[in-house]
Amino acid sequence: MIEEHNILISSVGGQGGVTLARILSTAALSQGLKVRVGETLGMAQRGGSVESHVRFGESIHSPLIPRGRCDVLLSLEPAEALRAVRYVGARTKVIMNTAPSLPISVLLGEAIYPKIDEVVDKLRRIAGAVYSFDAVETARKAGAAEGMNVVVLGAYMSLREEVLTLPAVEEAISKTLPARYLQLNMKAFHTGMDKMKELLMCSQT
Repeated sequence: MIEEHNILISSVGGQGGVTLARILSTAALSQGLKVRVGETLGMAQRGGSVESHVRFGESIHSPLIPRGRCDVLLSLEPAEALRAVRYVGARTKVIMNTAPSLPISVLLGEAIYPKIDEVVDKLRRIAGAVYSFDAVETARKAGAAEGMNVVVLGAYMSLREEVLTLPAVEEAISKTLPARYLQLNMKAFHTGMDKMKELLMCSQT
């Protein structure tokens, strides 16, 4: 029995964060888990911040994760990982895509985007573990340029959190994503799993 498992997805509009939350919740429901999902949306259609809270377990009553109680942070955009630090605690594992989605203010020279190494360092000070890689490039190499969110999902499955089963997640992907892109997305998903296995091996050496 799972008492509580909290996943926070931080992204910007258009990256597929809401879709990722739908896949996770669909997989959990298929396993008979109690699920609560909450979303806080900025100007999502214009690239604004999007936070999706996905919570599983018998002790879950609110759709939003309490501060510091996130078990896994899936960040599809580096700067958005910093926005989500209030949910990060010593038990949190962070998976972060390092390819930035630059806001208009940065493109116009009105703001400065943080250095990726600085983002990772700040997260490592408060999180239990941080795994960062270019999920956009990983998806592109898998032939699914728009499948970055599914790559991150694959990385999550290789964390061995023992909450969701692989068959349940694969079935949820097939139910959620368009059939014409399913084969490519499945390849991206498994590529993400392999990438995380590589990162875990490196962290143990």
